Amino acid sequence: MLTKLARILPNRPMACRLSVSALLAISTLPAMAKVADSEAVLEAPDGFEECKLQLQEKAIAAGVSAKTAQEVMTRVEHVDRVIELDRRQPEFTTTFADYLNRRVNDDRVNKGRELIKEHSALLERVTEATGVPAAYLVAFWGLETNFGSYFGKMSVPDSLTTLACDARRSTFFTEQLIAALRIIDEGAIPAEQMEGSWAGAMGHVQFMPTVFLKHAVDADGDGRRDLWNSLPDAMMSAGRFLESMNWDGDYRWGREVLLPESFDYSLADGRRLELSKWRELGITDAFGNPLAREDITAALIVPAGHQGPAFLAYHNFKVIMGWNRSEFYAIAVGHLADRIAGAGLLQNPPPVDTPALSRDTVLELQAALNERGYDAGKPDGITGPATRSAIRKYQHAEGLIADGFPGQELLDRLEVSN
Repeated sequence: MLTKLARILPNRPMACRLSVSALLAISTLPAMAKVADSEAVLEAPDGFEECKLQLQEKAIAAGVSAKTAQEVMTRVEHVDRVIELDRRQPEFTTTFADYLNRRVNDDRVNKGRELIKEHSALLERVTEATGVPAAYLVAFWGLETNFGSYFGKMSVPDSLTTLACDARRSTFFTEQLIAALRIIDEGAIPAEQMEGSWAGAMGHVQFMPTVFLKHAVDADGDGRRDLWNSLPDAMMSAGRFLESMNWDGDYRWGREVLLPESFDYSLADGRRLELSKWRELGITDAFGNPLAREDITAALIVPAGHQGPAFLAYHNFKVIMGWNRSEFYAIAVGHLADRIAGAGLLQNPPPVDTPALSRDTVLELQAALNERGYDAGKPDGITGPATRSAIRKYQHAEGLIADGFPGQELLDRLEVSN
């Protein structure tokens, strides 16, 4: 069995055996990335102040001390900006090249390598305890807060109360608010210092409050679980969270691969095949070497279509997706971890000239596919799994490369403007 760290070093020709794509709409809720139902179970007919009182009562009924609930909720203020951010939908989707290049760059790679050396003893302790290699821990840290340089400046109680009193996702954010009050109640951090993102993600690794309650740990022994001011607490908590999702310390996230020219891209539909099967289909590593003979399964991902890079995603890719349900995010974490651990650039980088699609374009595309009998689901302006599946079926029927990617040729055929 290879050592944990040996498995992470990627894309080295024969020097390392194991060296993994892509939602165009990126999730906005980190370290929990589960969006609750939109049903409004908490109505506020008498306005925000009445809603605050209802939430206060709910928190006390859930076990939060009356003192904490009253003190915090009395000072909470409605934040219009939070609602604006929650409602905001980008006019254009993000291309894979833009997403990856913004998040995995030389500055971030070099900083990550420096921090691995600086905090080697701590990171080795976390790896020993959880099985998660240091490069991954630092990669999550880098993507979430740029290595602790920005946690967010919004009051978490204010943000969560504002969202809990809004009909769109009241259930989810009521749960998060009560969890935040419990965190304050336990003495982890004073309410006035509990700052984070507009959606309530907190600390070095941007945990949502419910994730904090379940997975945050006191790793420095000071009696508090402090993800804002204690790097030991933050790193060990991140490791424990990944461990809870069954991180496999013996394997990496996946790897970049090369596909044969005649490859059937319809296989990149999320199915998981044995590595030996992918090998039989002519897939090699990024340097043309045969894939390792390992008893594992992998899914093929082509986040930028057939003209971009291809990845085989192993089990740990699914674990990363449990942190944030964006394939772009998961690839960025994996690739940043690879780079921090010593790997180079992708052998086949994503094309940078791929145009970003406007939401109106995606809506028109979905309608065009539906009209032609290819079920893209209810048009929503998001290129999700149903839309990609419809694209593949249309491409296959039209004799195009069935990669499920909404490229210009597809748009032209369907007479969709962008």
